[in-house]
This record gives sequence, structure tokens and C-alpha cells, in this order.
Amino acid sequence: MKSININRIVIAGGILAGIITVFFFILPVISLLLRCSPGIILSTVQDPFIIHAIILSLGTAFITTVVIVLFGTPLAYIQARKEYPGKDIVETILDIPIILPPAVAGIALLLLFGKKGILGFFLSEIGIQVLFTVTAIILAQLFVAGPLYVRQAKNAIVMVPVVYDQAGRTLGASSFQIIIKIILPLARKGILSGIMLTYARAVGEFGATMMIAGNIPGKTQTMPVAIYSLLQTDMDGAISIAVILVWITVIILVMVRVLSDRRQVC
Repeated sequence: MKSININRIVIAGGILAGIITVFFFILPVISLLLRCSPGIILSTVQDPFIIHAIILSLGTAFITTVVIVLFGTPLAYIQARKEYPGKDIVETILDIPIILPPAVAGIALLLLFGKKGILGFFLSEIGIQVLFTVTAIILAQLFVAGPLYVRQAKNAIVMVPVVYDQAGRTLGASSFQIIIKIILPLARKGILSGIMLTYARAVGEFGATMMIAGNIPGKTQTMPVAIYSLLQTDMDGAISIAVILVWITVIILVMVRVLSDRRQVC
């Protein structure tokens, strides 16, 4: 009987801990959503600078995601299917931007693309300015969101059994045909999930963007940066943009969940 009572106490304690954890994660979001009415949001998004910030965030995140998919997918395939010297080192390098504090990522990019930076010096010599431009925003997003996509795409490709590769070679397909016609279609749902998560991460990028793109309204001010600026002068405006970002994130997460559920059914 004592053993049964102890088990019940442990289970009840685990359930209580789970409930407290869930509420800890969801209550801040609920408080944010309840704080701002639709009227305030509509009033905020009529500001030309806010409209520009929204369009800039969504547009640069789209460009960033396209670039990441084009360059990151081949790398994800190599990491998933090939063995080569230094593979673990590459894996570690890909993990670094994910765990770096945003300010550190921003300083690193600043030292790379600044006028006295390793690349910035040569770019400035040929008349190309990177800092405080839309290009800087995209570079910041690429740095922080790119590894996320590569990891997700790699995991999706790993889930495709190697036997399909072997079957393709038996039928005379080239390596490129196997990748395009077999592996990527079978891994498409996981890759699509990675694309959407990467897009959401790019839209929400703040720290590195602030460091190398600055906060110029109507030019380099993205949605997260606009929130930071409005906190000092217009709390309702800052909350309105934050709510819009929350809804963008929720929509993307729901889409990812739907894709994941379909993948499990298949």
C-alpha cells in the first residue's frame, strides 16, 4: 500500500510540475495578447514606418530563406549521407550560431563586415557598403537562421532509408537524379518544416540585426527592432507589433505541426 501511495504522489507531483511549466510558458503570451485590442493594432499598422518594418521583416526573411535553402540543402545532404574527415568539426561549426548570444553574433558580424573587417575592408575598397543596409539585415538572418535549416533538413534526409539510394543506383540513376527524384521528395515534409521554422527565426531576428544594420526607420528598422524603439515612446505600438509577431509564429508552428502529423500518418 505504501508503494502504491508513493507512486501516486510521484505521478501527481509530475502532473503538477508539468502544469506549472506549461502555464509558465503560456501565461506571458496570453498576457501579451490580452493587453492589445484589435483597434490599437489597426491604428498602429497605419503608421508608414511600421508598415515598412513589417514588409522589410517579411521580405528579407523570405530572401534569407530562399538563400538558405539553395546553399543549405546540399550541405544538409552531405552531412546526412556522406562520411569525410572533419565532419564532426563541421557539425560543431553549424551549432555555434544557434547557441551564440545575439549580441556576440552581432559583434562577430560587425568585425567581419565592418570597414576594417576581414571582408568589409575589401568590400569597401570596391565601393560596396554592407553595414546599415538591407543587405546587413539579410546577412544577420542568414547567420542565425541558416544552421537551423541545415540541421532540420539533415534530420529529414537521415530519416529516408539508404535502401532507396541503393535501389536508385541499381536502376541506373545518377547521384543527382537520386537526390532530386528520390531523397528530397521523400524528405520534403521535414524540409518544409525546416523552411517554415527558419523563416520564423529570420523574421524574429533582433540582436545581430541591431548591431550591423542599425535602427533606421524606413530603411533598416525591422519588426523586432521597431518593438525595441517603440518601448521607449509608444508601449501600445510596441505591443501591437509584438502581437503580430506572435500570430505569425503561431501560424507557422501550426503549419509545422500539421506537416509533422501527416508525415507520421504516411
